[in-house]
Amino acid sequence: MNAVVKVKDKGALVTQVTTPATLLQMAVSQGADLDRLEKLMELQNKWEDNEARKAFTIAMTAFRSTCPAITKDAKGHNSRYATLAHTLGLIKAHLSVHGLSHSWKTEQPENGLITVTCHVTHELGYREETSLSALGDGSGSKNAIQALGSTISYLQRYTLFSILGLASTEQDDDGASSGVATPLVTTEQSANIQALFEEVGGDKEKFLSMFKTDTFDTIPAIQYKRAIQLLENKRKG
Repeated sequence: MNAVVKVKDKGALVTQVTTPATLLQMAVSQGADLDRLEKLMELQNKWEDNEARKAFTIAMTAFRSTCPAITKDAKGHNSRYATLAHTLGLIKAHLSVHGLSHSWKTEQPENGLITVTCHVTHELGYREETSLSALGDGSGSKNAIQALGSTISYLQRYTLFSILGLASTEQDDDGASSGVATPLVTTEQSANIQALFEEVGGDKEKFLSMFKTDTFDTIPAIQYKRAIQLLENKRKG
């Protein structure tokens, strides 16, 4: 809520923007009852949340316009890839300039899947997150702890790339660098993509070939947002 009002200042009209905060101050000075103050406080909280969300969107747009493509700095079994440390070294300054920071949360439920959630937070408090899951990487001669660490590092790297919209100069898409199978879209995400595709129509084989697969449920999880965006663009266009 932004109300534009005009007030007289020494005979001249001055335009002022009235926010819920100013309305709250006015209500307090006028001795408003508790019910009215609570409603204005609730309105102020919603206004602040909306402003924080807008600031996050602006910051992410600015970050993506200035952040360089991520070069690959390591060699895996069959391909080169960008390590997590190398990626962070390239992007941390760009994130900080725009008031953004990142963090991860790791969970390992009884089913053996390791889930890593990447959070990106703006300095005003708004936050978005994305999650990927995979089984422990038991390839080679890794012990249990090494297998766990390998998978966590892999998922941290891919969730970071996904939520920030990063691209490496030769993005590895087969998990060969870590021995971990590429996480796929969830059942719900697959259904969302398919429903949107059926709505907008098109060549199914051609669409799926963009993700190097032939079924909706085998689209890589990191490509989910891209798939939805492509279909949304087609619907609008």
